[in-house]
Amino acid sequence: MWVQARWALSAFELAMLGLAAVAIVRRFMSGRSISIHPVAMLLALVALWGVVQIVAHRTVYEMKTWEAVLGWMVNTSAFSLALEETRSIERRERFLRVVLIFAFVLSVTTVFTLLTSPAGFVFWKFDVGTGHPTLGPFLYRNQWAAFVEAVLPLAIVRALLDRKRAVIYMAIAAVMFGSVIAGGSRTGSILCLSEIVITPIAVYLSRLISGRTLFRGLAGGLAAIAVLTAVVGWETIWNRLQEQNPYSLRADLVKSSIDMIRDRPLMGFGLGTWPTAYPAYARFDDGLFVNQAHNDWVQWAAEGGLPLLAMMLAIVVMSVRPAVRSLWGIGMLAVFVHCLVDYPMQQRPALAAFFFAMLGAIWE
Repeated sequence: MWVQARWALSAFELAMLGLAAVAIVRRFMSGRSISIHPVAMLLALVALWGVVQIVAHRTVYEMKTWEAVLGWMVNTSAFSLALEETRSIERRERFLRVVLIFAFVLSVTTVFTLLTSPAGFVFWKFDVGTGHPTLGPFLYRNQWAAFVEAVLPLAIVRALLDRKRAVIYMAIAAVMFGSVIAGGSRTGSILCLSEIVITPIAVYLSRLISGRTLFRGLAGGLAAIAVLTAVVGWETIWNRLQEQNPYSLRADLVKSSIDMIRDRPLMGFGLGTWPTAYPAYARFDDGLFVNQAHNDWVQWAAEGGLPLLAMMLAIVVMSVRPAVRSLWGIGMLAVFVHCLVDYPMQQRPALAAFFFAMLGAIWE
């Protein structure tokens, strides 16, 4: 997540593609046919679209587009592997339990390092040169918040449905929410708070709990969150909420991205090339390098044209029903909402692959 050298990303990509290859071989050896899920097909088409851009010489930076193609192949593998490995109830339960435990441990680690590790250092030792506080292995508060958004509803659902462990799951949810507050992500805090309110209501509307349990869950959850927020500190998020016009910079980036889309609506500038193409459309210059559009949706459209935007919209639309049916999958819908004001899916390929793995797990 924080190592900039290519070897770290290459090792991850090789591992994911290797697992996908093993899964395919196992299917062949067992005599089972290979079926292609519609979402997996769309993800594969995104990668193929990048190849088309390269062949048609419609990318402004061929190497970056090749890297993006590889990244989308990994996303396809992550989705497909999660889909395959969670087909049975038992295996899905094991997968989700591991994800929840991992997220909880990471949340505790995040708060601890945020409060004790020097600014710009990961795990007290690794200088990443940003000069900003780090959150465990995460360098950016909004990407950490998006990670929590994807997992938080899972803890809430279990707190409502598992009476024996309700207190434990509620505490896990509170710790995860507290880590987002401590990190200072405005959008993440709003979306996580929305999940805390919406998820119990969704469980109630599914007729899995009574109105009394709903009230108790909401009250207990909000109380636990208040306590944890007081412990980790709310000053950072409060100060950030007081900022004047906090999204003015992002609004300019979005306007520039829309100008890019108008110039190349069909093919875009090439997957992974937004930072390269953006300077020609910049509306201001403060001497700093702008790495992303801070809006995944317009960045997808700028890099891949309207066809890529349509593919991503189709993926989300198809995922709404299974996400709501699973209840905890509401978290992935929140991540795609977060993509409207930030870049959870960009810059950190391993994080994007995690999101698509979670998306694969919502399908039954």
